[in-house]
Amino acid sequence: MGGMNRKDFRITAFEIKTLSWWRTRRSKIDMNPPYQRRGRLWSEADKAYLIDSILNGYDIPKLYMADFTWGDSALNKRKLPYAIIDGKQRFEAIFDFFDGKIVLNDDFVYLENPQLKVGGLGYEDLKKNHPQVAEEFDNFNLHVMSVTAQSEEPINELFVRLNRSKSLTGAEIRNAMAGPAPGVIRQIADHDFFKTNITFVVKRGQDWNAAAKFLIFEFYEKPRETKKTNLDAFVKSMKIDPNGHLELAARKVVDVLNNMSEIFLPKDKLLGSAGVLPVYYWFVRNEDEAAYPRIRKFLVGFERARRENRRVIEHSPHSVSIDRKLMDYD
Repeated sequence: MGGMNRKDFRITAFEIKTLSWWRTRRSKIDMNPPYQRRGRLWSEADKAYLIDSILNGYDIPKLYMADFTWGDSALNKRKLPYAIIDGKQRFEAIFDFFDGKIVLNDDFVYLENPQLKVGGLGYEDLKKNHPQVAEEFDNFNLHVMSVTAQSEEPINELFVRLNRSKSLTGAEIRNAMAGPAPGVIRQIADHDFFKTNITFVVKRGQDWNAAAKFLIFEFYEKPRETKKTNLDAFVKSMKIDPNGHLELAARKVVDVLNNMSEIFLPKDKLLGSAGVLPVYYWFVRNEDEAAYPRIRKFLVGFERARRENRRVIEHSPHSVSIDRKLMDYD
């Protein structure tokens, strides 16, 4: 099959293989290459609907896989033959069904034999009681495109283009940009602070977004505008880091996060919103170490005062007791 060609970039079709074939090679697939957005975004119903489509013979979109079987590549970080580019959630749904983690929806109808009652059953149930249906799943032909490249940029660009219609977040798009910044941002977001202290969800790169804001603060050594356009421009501008300024800024971020990990509690209710993190970050960064034991108590009182001030504004908008500084802060 003729592919999309460029000097160091080629897309061709893999020889069509069954789901069973891919199942036996799942350990050979890097499901989390650097440019990937996070998995497990699909609901159980979404996954079951994909299995419904497969069992009833409907076509499903092509998957794209970086193919490293041709030889050694600097892009092959985990030294595996394949790395998923597009189709991670589909693969996860398929493997989850094989593993018994999801079952068919209760209202599932097997079109080849609508009288067959298989709704609510899992893969092992099908193998035991309806082997012909399980066989349909095993032998479903998966269309996968092979992507070979000598550099990361065209793979990143392909990922973004394939996902343009899927409402990628700004953090997910930045994660697929070229240059050293995305890797540095991922390293910051891997800090224990994000695993232990925060309480907001990070499935769509909210931690990457916060990490990028911290990084831009430290890079310029002052608070900066952190809208999507500003963060995008910052990451794009970091094509190289010859003087090590980016790495130095990242080390400063890690130092502050080490302190924040001690100041805030595990799963701290104060950290329930990603939006407040840059404010807390800059506050902690500029306090003396002697003040650290008092910071959390102060913030608890501060947030309580904000809530009370908003309540007064809502019920008595002309009250003289309204704190204008807190209103400005909000």
